[in-house]
Amino acid sequence: MGRAEDRRARQRGGRRAAPTRSSTATTASSAQEPVTVVGGRAAARRAAQGRGRSKGKAGKDGRSFIRRMFTWKKIVGTIFGLCLLGMGAFIALYMMIGIPKGNADATLQSNVYKYSDGSLMTRDGQRNREIVDLAKVPKDVQRTFVAAENKSFYKDNGVDLRGTARGLLNTLSGKGAQGGSTITQQYVKNYYLTQNQTVSRKLKELVISLKLDRTKSKDYILAGYINTSYYGRGAYGIQAAAQAYYREDAQKLSVSQGAYLAALLQAPNQYDWAIATDTGRKLVKARWNYVLDNMVEEGWLDKAERADMKFPTPEAPKAAPGMGGQTGYLVDAANNQLAKQLVAQGTADNINDAENLVKAGGWTITLNIDKKKQTALEKAAKSQLTSKLDAKKRTVDADVQAGAVSVNPKNGAVVAMYGGQDYYKHFRNNATRTDYQPASTFKPVILAAALDEDAKTQTGQAIAANTIYDGTSKRPVVDHGTKVGFAPQNEDDADYGDINVQTAMNKSVNSVFAQMGVDVGMDKVLKVGSSLGMDTGDLKAVPAQTLGTMGASPLQMAGVYATLDNHGRKVTPTILKSVENSRHQVTLPKPIGDQVVSREAADTVTSVLTGVVDDGTAKVSVRDNGQRDGRKVAGKTGTSDENRSAWFTGYTPDLVTSVGLFGESKKNGAQVSMYHAGGFDRVNGGGFPAQIWAAYTFGVSATGLKFDLDTTQGAAVQPTYTPTPTRSPSGTPSKTPTSEPPTSQSPSQSPSQTPTQTPTQTPTQTPTQTPSGSPTTGGVENPLDPNNRQQQ
Repeated sequence: MGRAEDRRARQRGGRRAAPTRSSTATTASSAQEPVTVVGGRAAARRAAQGRGRSKGKAGKDGRSFIRRMFTWKKIVGTIFGLCLLGMGAFIALYMMIGIPKGNADATLQSNVYKYSDGSLMTRDGQRNREIVDLAKVPKDVQRTFVAAENKSFYKDNGVDLRGTARGLLNTLSGKGAQGGSTITQQYVKNYYLTQNQTVSRKLKELVISLKLDRTKSKDYILAGYINTSYYGRGAYGIQAAAQAYYREDAQKLSVSQGAYLAALLQAPNQYDWAIATDTGRKLVKARWNYVLDNMVEEGWLDKAERADMKFPTPEAPKAAPGMGGQTGYLVDAANNQLAKQLVAQGTADNINDAENLVKAGGWTITLNIDKKKQTALEKAAKSQLTSKLDAKKRTVDADVQAGAVSVNPKNGAVVAMYGGQDYYKHFRNNATRTDYQPASTFKPVILAAALDEDAKTQTGQAIAANTIYDGTSKRPVVDHGTKVGFAPQNEDDADYGDINVQTAMNKSVNSVFAQMGVDVGMDKVLKVGSSLGMDTGDLKAVPAQTLGTMGASPLQMAGVYATLDNHGRKVTPTILKSVENSRHQVTLPKPIGDQVVSREAADTVTSVLTGVVDDGTAKVSVRDNGQRDGRKVAGKTGTSDENRSAWFTGYTPDLVTSVGLFGESKKNGAQVSMYHAGGFDRVNGGGFPAQIWAAYTFGVSATGLKFDLDTTQGAAVQPTYTPTPTRSPSGTPSKTPTSEPPTSQSPSQSPSQTPTQTPTQTPTQTPTQTPSGSPTTGGVENPLDPNNRQQQ
């Protein structure tokens, strides 16, 4: 065969026809010429593969099936199909969804507020909003909002696809709201839709935003956004906000002021300078800087001009129209509680959205406020405090603020609230503020913890009403022989020597309760305080907390004492009685909860607190009040360090009321002392606060009721016989108790005045429990003597 034929054979895959020869010739030639294998090397490989298939057929069949099912062509095809399906669905949505009219939440509606009996309290129907043309807002001020919320606003198509996708995923996974929405999307949410975080709402927001961006100008959208947004202080829209924060029209705002208003939109209440915490102020300053820096980055603000800008501190807030007197305080308290409940039940994702839902209107809110009791509390505050203050005679009188809350311990209803002299004059609610110390009104919490935990003294004696402690002023607190570095001074540096717990409560002896706190364990004390209703979560468990150095409000303290009055079952004060809205269902939580301290512990504290009224720091204002009419009363006074706050929280079987006085500078809102206010050297808890409490309580609480106490401890209503407190001129604690009767003092007088009453009974038996220290030789009366105990 020639070369050409060989070449053609190789091109056909090596297949060559064998020459026609005889077998002999073939055999002979085979030794001289190689035989061409039919199929060549490829055929050989296939043959080898064929031989191997039989060895691993089972394993290879499975892999082959997977390869056939998940080929790259099928995967790409599936993804492409899903994309087409999604695009088709979106196109369908785009065709179906149009730009709607403004929704119900964007229309003007009233909130109606009622007293507990259903009578009208007020209507919050005039929305504090004035629409202004964008042309009246300086261009640079307009840009502050763009810099704060959506730098690409003038360039984008109205949506942030990545932010929207993230929001959808978080909504589906239950992670809540996420940022990333454009100004257009936020305007669509505020004006056309609702604040509800649902997948359908987010999809509608996306479609409407795209259409709105195509049909309306950027100026139209920006104007709608800044005119409909909520800025806090009841202000909707930039014009109302400019007036509320800077007393200026929107057209006169500076760039730095505009940057603050733009920063506010992220968290209006948290960032309101007048009521913001230190953290809130830091956050809003940081966001203010962020807005201005973004403007420099975008070329909208000169860098040198930016460097010279100072933070524009807003003016003090003014109340919204129609909220004068106590009404504004009551409405704000109700709105705040409603907003928190909307978040708790999942109607809103955060407090900002919840507040927007409340402010949108359409709510009928019935408060627990009893009209008669509310009027009585206002009259008591006026007659016992504000009418006696005269800022023209004493400048300090202008710095005295009062707050009070009255609670029914059986159902938790806030039946009366006093937030300040006038909502127009003092925007902040003194009844709910938590920035002042409750002082000695915290001492019953320490005793409750000791009794509930069955705590013992350092010598192993059970802590009870008759347990003896050293009442020496500045006595170092010890923990099993080791000084803990805390030696509190008693009021007026008075030394009491060895006294029992009952007397220490009556006289509010700091040294006794500081030691008791360590005996119980400060971590346990704070835990019980939290269970009773105080905010002690972030406090350090140190002995100094026994002086009531944490912050608390009259609302919180009323809840703590209401729980004691309710035999240890948790009472959470609530101002809301019922809430109605055509679009939202609200389920109010039950104000009466579980047993948080034992009944015996709670009732014993109540029994001990009757001694404060009948033989302690509240006897002049409460026990000797001519309007008492035999009412059974328990309570505790408190006066904080440097006389910055003074308290009386007390209760009858049917009513608990906490009254606090706070020194607040009229000039800058800082905490100041109240020395010489009202013409007295010092404002004590047994003075103005107890007088307000008595004037109110004895006018509205029921008579003839008795405390149903499960206890064998406490002074009940009989005075105890205690040593005379002494003061050493050198400041050295006096260790020697005297046998003279104790002095009693008016809250405004020094402790040298002779008491108006003396004990008429003497002890008839020894204590049934062994005291934890050596009893005083001054004849301490046994509080367990049945002859000294009256029915409660």
